[in-house]
Amino acid sequence: MAPGSVEKSTGGRGWVRGTYRFITDRNDFRRNLLVNLGLFAAGVWAARNMFDIDLMAPQPGM
Repeated sequence: MAPGSVEKSTGGRGWVRGTYRFITDRNDFRRNLLVNLGLFAAGVWAARNMFDIDLMAPQPGM
């Protein structure tokens, strides 16, 4: 990206817009790798923190 094309955004909308553009840029391998590793780490974190839930246990009230 050229230095002149950087736009200055303020507030939450600018942050959300920048994050969206960062995630959806299909031409940048490093960004895609970072986003995919982040999603993988979030999935691993969720799986590790939900391991104690027994889905086969009888539900209360049944």
